[in-house]
Amino acid sequence: MKKTRAFLKWAGGKYGLIEDIQQQLPEGDLLVEPFVGAASVFLNTDYPRYLLSDINPDLINMYQILQQRPQQFIDDAKHYFTQECNQSEYYYQVRKRFNATKDSYQRSLMFLYMNRHGYNGLCRYNRGGGFNVPFGSYKRPYFPEQELEFFAEKSQKAEFRCCSYVETFAEVKAGDIVYCDPPYAPLSPTASFTNYASKGFNRSDQERLGDLAIEAQQRGASVLISNHDLPLTRSIYQHSELSQLSVRRTISRKGQQRMKVAELLAYYQAN
Repeated sequence: MKKTRAFLKWAGGKYGLIEDIQQQLPEGDLLVEPFVGAASVFLNTDYPRYLLSDINPDLINMYQILQQRPQQFIDDAKHYFTQECNQSEYYYQVRKRFNATKDSYQRSLMFLYMNRHGYNGLCRYNRGGGFNVPFGSYKRPYFPEQELEFFAEKSQKAEFRCCSYVETFAEVKAGDIVYCDPPYAPLSPTASFTNYASKGFNRSDQERLGDLAIEAQQRGASVLISNHDLPLTRSIYQHSELSQLSVRRTISRKGQQRMKVAELLAYYQAN
């Protein structure tokens, strides 16, 4: 199966881990993703149905619009990918408009534009919920037309919801498969990157997720979680089958600074 790239740039995206995740995920009728992010796992698996959720309303809004109005969205988004739009002043005007408007369609277009033109593809908000990623200064940002078309076609098998991981787990039933890619436990006190939605993801969230995985397993669902390999995560996932991976991080802008770090896959097989 040929690997498919997400149309978004995404910190901690799972494209590089796809083969390992594919091997661990069992067969089933429904794959549930409570932290869908850039949706690399959705794009590179083949389940009959998907429930894809995330707490970021801009992300889910854009996915729903691409699902419902794909050609219009792609045609309109393309207008943002010109040399005139690839200027610092223009970027900050768009960011200001994005933070001021509640128009869901315009926000979806600007969200994609800022993802491909902003610094390192980050998705970050301040405490007031304002998008605050600076301009990225790329020579020629790529317009992911084919990736958008593929996503739109495959999204016909999916339901997108903007809600918390707790709410999503409440929907999980016997026979469901759940893949979780939460904000990772930080490698050091300064390394945390959890403000991709205006509310962070703290230690108690990490522990809550481990508890929810056990509860879902007891209801007859299978759960797979990826995270950093740390004493904390090994403790939280101690009731799962653990496997260790080594992955090159893609959040550093300079390639030589993208260090390999150990990651865990924690698998809770359905009871």
